[in-house]
Amino acid sequence: SRSLISIGDYTEYQRQSQLEAIQEHQLDEIITAQQRECGEVGKVAKKPLKKAAVLKQVKFGTNGDLSDEVKFAPQLTELQKLPEFCKVSAASNMLSHVGHTILGMNSVQLYMKVPGCRTPGHQENNNFCSVNLNIGPGDCEWFAVANCYWGVLHRLCERKKLNFLTGSWWPILEDLEDHGIPVYRFVQKAGDLVWVNTGCVHWVQSLGWCNNVAWNVGPLSPHQYRSAMERYEWNKVQNTKSIVPMRQLSWNLARDVPIQDSELFKQIRATLEKELDGIRGSLSRLYVEERSVAWHGREIGESSYYCRGCDSEVFNLLFVTKRENEHIVYCETCARQNDAQLDSFTVLQQFETEDLQFVLDRFSVQSSHSQPSLPLAITSPIPSRPSSKDHSNDISPPWPSSTVPAPTAPAL
Repeated sequence: SRSLISIGDYTEYQRQSQLEAIQEHQLDEIITAQQRECGEVGKVAKKPLKKAAVLKQVKFGTNGDLSDEVKFAPQLTELQKLPEFCKVSAASNMLSHVGHTILGMNSVQLYMKVPGCRTPGHQENNNFCSVNLNIGPGDCEWFAVANCYWGVLHRLCERKKLNFLTGSWWPILEDLEDHGIPVYRFVQKAGDLVWVNTGCVHWVQSLGWCNNVAWNVGPLSPHQYRSAMERYEWNKVQNTKSIVPMRQLSWNLARDVPIQDSELFKQIRATLEKELDGIRGSLSRLYVEERSVAWHGREIGESSYYCRGCDSEVFNLLFVTKRENEHIVYCETCARQNDAQLDSFTVLQQFETEDLQFVLDRFSVQSSHSQPSLPLAITSPIPSRPSSKDHSNDISPPWPSSTVPAPTAPAL
C-alpha cells in the first residue's frame, strides 16, 4: 500500500524501529544468559511453537523531493563537489537540457530505509544512467545485470506472468545462474557512491537503517542516446509512458549543445528529420481537411505533454478536447480514433515549422574546441531567431497558455 509521509515523520519511524530492534536484541541476550545459567543453551525445545512467526511489514520512504534549491541549499551544494560526470546539473548531462524538471531524474530524490526495504528489479527510465549515494549509517545490498541480458530477464518475467517494465519482481539468483546470466552483487556502505550504467538491470535491499539520495545522468554519447531512443520507441509499443520527452530533448540538444561526436550527431539529426516530416504531414492533412490550427506557443519551464490515450509524448501539435471541465491532450492518432473528423478537438501549435527547420539547418558537428554549456535557465522555446509569423489573427486557444494543465512526472 502507498501513503504520503513527511521526512520528519519517517525519521521518527526509523528511530522507533531502531529502538525496537535494540530492545529485541537486549531481550535475546537476557534469555540466552538465563539459559546459560540453567545449562539449557543449545538444547532443542521439545514443545513446538504455539504460533508461527509473523512477517513484519516495513515502511519504505521513497521519492522524497529535494529539488527545492533554497530549502536544501546546503545538501545540494555538497553534491556539486562530485566529478562533472556525476553531477545533477552539468552541461555534458543530456537531462540538464530537457527544458523542465523531471522529479528524481534531473533533480535529487531521497530514499529513507529501515532493514528489509527493497527496490524491485528495474532499468532506469529510458535507460539513462543513475547515481546513488548512501548517506548511511547502515548498508545496502545491490544486485545488477548488464544491459545485454535484459531481454532474457524480460522473457523470464513473461513466463511468470510479470510485467518487466511496470511490475514488481525480485529475481531468484538460481534462475539467473541456470540461464547463464552473470550477476554483480556487492554491499554499498555509508559514503559509497554507486554508478548505474546505461540500461543496467538492478535491484536493491537495505541491510540496516540508511538514507540514500539518487538522480539520473545522461552522458553525451551515441550509446546513451541510442539506448534512450530504443527504449522510447519500445515504450510506445508497450503503451508505457516515457518519463523523458525524447522528442523535446532532441530539439534542445540540437539547439543548445555543440555536438562533437559524428555518430551522435547522425542519430540526433535522424530523429529531427523524422520529427519534422511528421509535423509537416500532420499540418498538410489538417490543411486539406480545412481544420484550423491555433497558435499556443510554449512557456519557459513548461512540462512536456503526454497523450491521454497511449501515454506517448505529444510534441508541437496538441489535439485538445474538453471533458467535464477538463482539457485533455491527445496525439493525432488517438484523437482521430476518438473522433475521425476531429469536430470535438482544437489543434494547438507550439512551434513554427520554419523555426524548427532553422534549428535543423544550423545543427552540425562542432570542432573539439567547442564546449557544451548550460542554458541560462531551464527553457523550452525552440526559436533562436526573430519570429516572422503574425499570430494575431489565429483562433484563440481554449484556455490561456499560462493555465494549461501541465502533466506532472510520476514517482520513480
